[in-house]
Amino acid sequence: MAPMEARLVAELPESPGWQFEPKWDGFRCLAFCTGNDVALSSKSGKPLGRYFPEIVDRLGAADLRDAILDGELILPIGSRLSFGALQARLHPAESRIRKLARETPAQLMLFDCLQNGGEPLIERPLRERRAHLERLHAAIGDAAILLSPKTDDGAVARVWLARMGDALDGIVAKRLDGRYEPGERAMLKIKQLRSADCVVGGFRYDRAGTRVASLLLGLYDDAAKLDHVGFTSALANEDKRALTARLEALIEPPGFTGKAPGGPSRWTTERSADWQPLRPELVVEVRYDQITDDRFRHGTRLLRWRPDKAPRQCRMEQLAPPLRPSEIDEIV
Repeated sequence: MAPMEARLVAELPESPGWQFEPKWDGFRCLAFCTGNDVALSSKSGKPLGRYFPEIVDRLGAADLRDAILDGELILPIGSRLSFGALQARLHPAESRIRKLARETPAQLMLFDCLQNGGEPLIERPLRERRAHLERLHAAIGDAAILLSPKTDDGAVARVWLARMGDALDGIVAKRLDGRYEPGERAMLKIKQLRSADCVVGGFRYDRAGTRVASLLLGLYDDAAKLDHVGFTSALANEDKRALTARLEALIEPPGFTGKAPGGPSRWTTERSADWQPLRPELVVEVRYDQITDDRFRHGTRLLRWRPDKAPRQCRMEQLAPPLRPSEIDEIV
């Protein structure tokens, strides 16, 4: 069974009849529970149980009877959720996984119930499925198995977005009278549109080694070191010739004085084999979606050049990692 998915929208619906929940930054997970026999499945249908044995054990101990639960695997490190720590679980060595499960245990955030006691619920409206989920969660009674906050008030959901800023990945909206539609984009999601001012600490050439392909972005840390935090390749073709000449005039080591970029992933010519370091003089504003271990998880979108911004003003503190659930609870 594939989980129900969401399509991206610019604004939350204004009409009544919707349930709103925080969008969690983790691994989507379906849990199939029959007593102490528990299977975890990813969004793509791959098994996750071997990577999160602590969740399997906790759901098994709850002795649920023929239940299918929909949720998100999340992993708090200190006061924040860490997507990087989740990725580290996808390790081939079982001994390594068991060690991480003991040292940094994951949690499962539940937000839907597809079956309870062998009774299929996917044709039932969300309000009924939520009632089943709340009863199951209360029966589980485990601090690692969480219940996602929700509201039926769109104004409250917009307050969540406004008050949590970068610390919330977004909001998901579901029809209260809607059935569960496996594999369909039957939900709505609005994601945070975040931006950051970054120093251009380097660049890479294209395959031919003649024009710029991507800008390498940096932010200053507390030690005044320029750390590489990601890249943007959203450059207009008509601007690349002039931009390449501008960048080449600034080539000067070391570029990044803290964390530096790794090797290129797909450029193969001799000239493009390494990134080119730049004097830290240029600043750009970029749009990004998510942060993992003080880096942009995906490529960014170039919004504008910032000649008015001093490079030293581009600091790591602009990036806010996701809050852990207990802190979100204080707001919602």
